[in-house]
Amino acid sequence: MNRPITIVISALGGQGGGVLTNWLVALAEKCDYFAQSTSVPGVAQRTGATIYYLEMFPKGRAVNNNMPVMALMPMAGDVDLVVAAELMEAGRAVQRQFVTPDKTTLLASTHRVYSIAEKMAMGDGTGDSETVITMAGQAAQEFIAFDMENLAAEMNCVISSIMFGAIAGSGRLPFSREKFEDAIRAEGKMVEANLKGFDAGYRAAQKPYNHKEETKAHTGEITGTANTPEATALIKRINALPEQAREFSYAGAKKLLDYQDIDYAAQYLTILEKFASQDKADYDLTRELSRYLALWMAFDDVIKVADIKTRSERVRAYREEVRAEKDQIVSMVEYMHPRLEEIIGSMPLGMANWVRKSPMLTWFFKKFTGPRLTDTTKIMPFLMLYFMASLKPLRRKTERFCQEYIHITDWLDRIRDVMVEDYDLAVEVIRCQRLIKGYGDTHARGLSNFKAIMAVIDDRGQVQADRVRNLRNAALADDEGESLKQELVA
Repeated sequence: MNRPITIVISALGGQGGGVLTNWLVALAEKCDYFAQSTSVPGVAQRTGATIYYLEMFPKGRAVNNNMPVMALMPMAGDVDLVVAAELMEAGRAVQRQFVTPDKTTLLASTHRVYSIAEKMAMGDGTGDSETVITMAGQAAQEFIAFDMENLAAEMNCVISSIMFGAIAGSGRLPFSREKFEDAIRAEGKMVEANLKGFDAGYRAAQKPYNHKEETKAHTGEITGTANTPEATALIKRINALPEQAREFSYAGAKKLLDYQDIDYAAQYLTILEKFASQDKADYDLTRELSRYLALWMAFDDVIKVADIKTRSERVRAYREEVRAEKDQIVSMVEYMHPRLEEIIGSMPLGMANWVRKSPMLTWFFKKFTGPRLTDTTKIMPFLMLYFMASLKPLRRKTERFCQEYIHITDWLDRIRDVMVEDYDLAVEVIRCQRLIKGYGDTHARGLSNFKAIMAVIDDRGQVQADRVRNLRNAALADDEGESLKQELVA
């Protein structure tokens, strides 16, 4: 071999890409190879990954035992091994032509970490995982894939040790398993946990990838964990629903149980049961309603935001992300932009009406609005959020809840009326809930677009399902609503 072994590693922050690179360099040098690594940092907040590039060359083949000149960046069509610690990063490697069918082994995790661009999209902005997997399989000489993040969680280790084991298991590098394990021991950090993760990754890489098995939809009986008789009763009710709707309804009930309480989850199932009793074979309507009804019933409000921001698991995840030591003090500064509508919306309906009618009270509460940075690791800001989160039992009495309940009821009534004459149109009406998300201006804009489409259904008689689908896609096309305006007059 007159050329070096070339490796590209694409890893996100906190996934240990640097540690993995150091292990590989130490492994190569221990096995009498020259080794060089470089890295190009990605942008923060999941808009890009750090690209690590390694080259290895056996000292025995070097001219006069001199270190050969090695490249600092990968070249398209000249990479032997690509390791992607997230599925879309594998797609980017294929797109950049680091993966070729005559040379490259592609090792990828099938889990997703959604980018800012995906999260900001008005509709479903997520990348198409199916397409990436198909293209990766076609582009690589050998494609090895499994859910590395899930496996790391099972093994209670960092994903970097899973990737290191998968590299060894792929057999692409000319080093024995024992040499890989020695590199972990030589570093001396979290040795037992890393060796456990290495073994799991090694074995997973040697199993053939079965995408159909991994993505197979659940169609059998739900066997969730229930700690109370009430929760057991909910699971029984879910299993009594059409098989096609069980997975979504189970996820929806869990979401609403966390969002409010078990009575709220039971109310959700009662609505589904009524629609399921009127549905027809294939149960497309019940399946879609089980998904979108849960999303609407768990609408974003001040109480939900405060609850999320004060959860201990969020603090733990943040500390892990910034790699804080056990006794290290970490500050969490939150960007918040409360509007008067959100503040008043969190009040009981009677109190909210009283405040709206009083110029003095309105002026007083306006002082708490506007953009601000809040350090929630300080006691007063944290207690403020904690107080807001503690209002969850009173949520059903708030003005915002009453407003959303009216909108949800109208939506359900419209679905019930439409499904009698046009089943496909009723399904599209359900899917229009995608327009409603977030709070503040985002929520107001989405609700306005939703109402505009519902008005078309109500005012124009026989509207076809395709028409509603086109209107919804137009509403999701841009923030300004120009596409929807054009489609409405078409």
